[in-house]
Amino acid sequence: MKKGILAAVLTAGFWGQQANAQINVSPSLKEAIDAGVANSKVLKNEALTLEKADNERKAVWNKYLPTISANAAYAYLNNDLLLDIPAATLPVTGIQLFEGNTKTHNEANVFAAGITAKQVLFSGGQIMNGAKALEAQNEGNRYLSAIKQDELIKDIIGSFDQLRLLAEAEALLKESELRLQKETERVEKAIEQGLAVPYDRDKIKLASLNLASKQAELAGKKQLLYFKLNTLTGYDDQQIDAVDYALTPIEIDTMLNTDARNELKAMNSFSKALDYNLKKEQGSLLPTVGAFASYGYASLFNASSTFPLPVSGNQAQLNLNQATLSPNWMIGGILKWELFGGMERKHKIEAVKIDQHILANKKEDAVRMMNLQLKNNLVNYRVQTDRLTIAAQQEKIASNNLTTAEKQYKLGLIGVTERISAENDIYEVSLNKVQTLINQRQAALEAYAAAQPLIHSIQVK
Repeated sequence: MKKGILAAVLTAGFWGQQANAQINVSPSLKEAIDAGVANSKVLKNEALTLEKADNERKAVWNKYLPTISANAAYAYLNNDLLLDIPAATLPVTGIQLFEGNTKTHNEANVFAAGITAKQVLFSGGQIMNGAKALEAQNEGNRYLSAIKQDELIKDIIGSFDQLRLLAEAEALLKESELRLQKETERVEKAIEQGLAVPYDRDKIKLASLNLASKQAELAGKKQLLYFKLNTLTGYDDQQIDAVDYALTPIEIDTMLNTDARNELKAMNSFSKALDYNLKKEQGSLLPTVGAFASYGYASLFNASSTFPLPVSGNQAQLNLNQATLSPNWMIGGILKWELFGGMERKHKIEAVKIDQHILANKKEDAVRMMNLQLKNNLVNYRVQTDRLTIAAQQEKIASNNLTTAEKQYKLGLIGVTERISAENDIYEVSLNKVQTLINQRQAALEAYAAAQPLIHSIQVK
């Protein structure tokens, strides 16, 4: 039976200095972790969302840039104008002017074109603080996104650990199978010589069938693990098999604290974002100053107006070939100051202050919960470490019991049932030791993740 895991548990390094403890991984396992991070569609979508949010921040800063627009318009005018103004009487002649309604008919062509540039010079700090608020908000979202990366890393390491558990189980089953084959051969000879009964052979055969059933179960679990790792990392079966590392306990620094938690960093960033939002809303009390410049061209051409002459009533026509305004330059400034906005600004400022109080309460509660989680994970880590020591002792006792049972069975001091029971015991306790080792590794990963981003604790060795 393999003793490598037992030796790893009892190495002096595990119980030595832990001040600089890290999660040591092999180069191939680190490559698999990196491949999983690069392959994750969830993380890719998170990155795209952050990129989109960063573009929104840039769009706010871009409000300081000038906007330039051009326009052109042509219109044909054709209308009738009806005038009714008070009549006037000419002296001496007594002729009435503008008596009744006067109707004129007008036609004209109009063309206008121009280009205009506008720029914000001062916004009361609203643009600057708004952009900085989005930047701090995006920074907080990046910290929260990194939490999903930690979950992925734990899943990848745990899956490879499970593969090693199955490999250890297969090795144990193979050893048990070899021992039972030898017992079967010995029993067959004993039956031929009248020293044993077929019952013993059938019991051993039943134990062998149980081993075959367990091997089939392991094969199914192994197939699922390969499929899972293929999904997580994008590796094929050969690449998964190439990931090589020793299944050893993970050391932990008991001086861990939550200062580097991504959740805490995110809340600090969100707090800065609210501070900038408050400044932005307060800046709305100040005026907005801008500048503009434009160049224009306008022309009225081929225009005519037909109207009746007084007294005679004959129709007269007034024509205009062209009236053009070009170039038409304008440059100036704009001041916009909203002196009263119906208390809307006051309510927005109060809303931001309330959000600040809510976030402060959430942060205080989160710090307590994170410290509790870290303590809980450290306790679980110590429990799993103690259980690992006990599991190693159990395996040692079960191994000794198996050796004794083999000798006693050969001497006829115990029956086949006791012999098979000892075989089952060594399988169960050996497998339990490996599972406990995996639990210890997962507990260590959870403890590190409760203190800082998991990727920062991983080093290649």
